[in-house]
Amino acid sequence: MKRSPIITIIYIIIGIIMASNRGYLVALGSIDNILSAVLAIVLWPLLLLGVNLHLAF
Repeated sequence: MKRSPIITIIYIIIGIIMASNRGYLVALGSIDNILSAVLAIVLWPLLLLGVNLHLAF
């Protein structure tokens, strides 16, 4: 089954909004903050469940 590009775009937009609301897009000065933001955008349903995706190396 092929996924429509509009569904993917909506999924990513929701992920950006969720990551922004949870503070993942505030300070992107280091690689671990960037990776945390990318994970939060891609795995945004986990944010709804209260999972903390902030990485600390």
